[in-house]
Amino acid sequence: MSLIGGLVGLSGMVICWSYVEREAHACCVCVSRLLETDSKSLRSVNGSRRNSVSSLVSSSSASSNLSHLEEDSWILWGRIVNEWEDFRKKNEKQLKDLVRKGIPHHFRAIVWQLLCDAQNMPIKDQYSELLKMTSPCEKLIRRDIARTYPEHDFFKEDSLGQEVLFNVMKAYSLVDREVGYCQGSAFIVGLLLMQMPEEEAFCVFVKLMQDYRLRELFKPSMAELGLCMYQFECMIQELLPDLHIHFQAQSFHTSMYASSWFLTIFLTSFPLSVATRIFDIFMLEGLEIVFRVGLAILQMNQAELIQLDMEGMLQYFQRVIPHQLESGPDKVILAAYNVKYNAKKMKKLEKEYTTIKTKEMEEQVEIKVSGGAVGYVFSLAKGIPRYTEESILQLERELVQARLKEAESQCALKEMQDKILDIEKRNTSLPDDTNVVRLQEELIAVKLREAEAVLGLKELRQQVRDLEEHWQRHLARTAGRWKDNPRKNAVSELQDELMSVRLREAEAQAELRETRQRMMELETQNQIHSNQLRRAEQEVRGFQERVTMLTAQNKGLHVQLQEIKRKQAEIECKNKEEVMAVRLREADNIAAMAELQQQISELEIQKEEGKVQGQLNNTDSSQYIRDLKDQIAELKHEVKIYRISNRSYRFDSLTLTLSLQQSGPSLIRLVSFK
Repeated sequence: MSLIGGLVGLSGMVICWSYVEREAHACCVCVSRLLETDSKSLRSVNGSRRNSVSSLVSSSSASSNLSHLEEDSWILWGRIVNEWEDFRKKNEKQLKDLVRKGIPHHFRAIVWQLLCDAQNMPIKDQYSELLKMTSPCEKLIRRDIARTYPEHDFFKEDSLGQEVLFNVMKAYSLVDREVGYCQGSAFIVGLLLMQMPEEEAFCVFVKLMQDYRLRELFKPSMAELGLCMYQFECMIQELLPDLHIHFQAQSFHTSMYASSWFLTIFLTSFPLSVATRIFDIFMLEGLEIVFRVGLAILQMNQAELIQLDMEGMLQYFQRVIPHQLESGPDKVILAAYNVKYNAKKMKKLEKEYTTIKTKEMEEQVEIKVSGGAVGYVFSLAKGIPRYTEESILQLERELVQARLKEAESQCALKEMQDKILDIEKRNTSLPDDTNVVRLQEELIAVKLREAEAVLGLKELRQQVRDLEEHWQRHLARTAGRWKDNPRKNAVSELQDELMSVRLREAEAQAELRETRQRMMELETQNQIHSNQLRRAEQEVRGFQERVTMLTAQNKGLHVQLQEIKRKQAEIECKNKEEVMAVRLREADNIAAMAELQQQISELEIQKEEGKVQGQLNNTDSSQYIRDLKDQIAELKHEVKIYRISNRSYRFDSLTLTLSLQQSGPSLIRLVSFK
């Protein structure tokens, strides 16, 4: 505090205005408080998790670049944090307005801790000891770690984020063994770790579980989630009756789209920036903001949802609504506070739901109570030991195990739903047939898991029936041992008969509920099959239209092929005529060459005769010989010209023949390609 006083004194000497001095003092105190909190949390684990410190320290170096608006917000929130107790008591409405507008990122960690009163919790000192212990939920936590914020850099594979997330979830599973671990809680802890160190995130999470109804939501029975679904459905029925009727007609239950809203406070349904703003308000107002935002979303999209079937609505909630909110949370938060929310009406709905569940529990417990009473009467009458107590305890243990299996099935179902979402994101660029096949495979896997859960329940009921038969046989064996008067025997017989009647009544009610559940499942399957059949018919009609179009194109191409073949035949005829003409010219040239060669031979003979005659007559033979040589040279030149022309004719004929041989197949291939 001496350092803070020195800073305040220094600021008072530099700045002469008292207002600026007061605001600077508040800001310095706030920053010093945050730094002190971070340094304490780091020393508590001997510096083993230095990298998980919140962004408050790093942000202080960048504060000089803030705009004037952000600087004013920084000063205001610094003063609020410094004077937290007084400000929250005297300015509750102003604090609520500021939180609804959004807590600055740099103050979010300390403000969240102040809002839930998670500072200086004794359990914080136990955190390092809890990490040294072994939790039975470690395998489940490890399995789900990779599916928590997989696209966020802080939680990449084998990163520090995954390590500290595992630490916090493991520590809480050891603190609260009844709840242990539930998959949705990892997203809440992940958001906390984005804002603060793991020890403080652990303390805040413990507070949220204890004081914000989250512990009841994450219990294996999930009774609080059933209450939230009942209240939310009643609000839809009152405020959006048309949409509620459409949901009922499509068998679109509230839990199919809204359960993740309450379990993760929209963290798995909305963009992270939007969900963080909603979480700011949740830290102040609790689950009320979830009801408000959920109804605001339905009001904003009511017209589009009424036009869709069950599968279309599921796709709309998973893809379209998150895309709408990418622009920011202000619009949906404003709409949320225009929703009519009556706290007294919510309390009334809670009492109604409790009454309904109490009646159901009484019906289930009545048979056990009556059986226990009959056994007690028998034991008082003759001192016979109550053999059914151990069986009842065994049944209770088996019931607990069945509920644990049911919780695991719920986790597995949630896991399969997440896988389906991931597959749909990856398969947006693939053909629809591949998408449908993969989704059907995932649906079959989910159905198999559901069938396994139902089979386990049936086995438990079979065990109950076996126990009842054993009890009846026991009664039959011990019936002859009674030595009471006939009146007491008559009373015991009437009590046995009453017990049997109640057993049969309970079995009949169980069968009736099972039949209703089966009928609801069949109706859902019928709706899905009808939608699939309708889409298949649409695809068949599209294929038929495509076949008709391709048939017409094929006919046109066939006509073009016939025309090309006709033109090819005409070209071949012309080419044959030209080849015959070339061959005739070639024969004429050969005949002319033969005549010329004959003339050359005759001239050579005349030349020899002229030489002999010139020698004999001693006349002008030299002139005569030169004339003969000139004639021979001319004749040889003509022969050479004829040979050249004959070669050119042959080359042209060969080229034409090759072109005829190649032109036909190429034209046919061209038509086939078209």
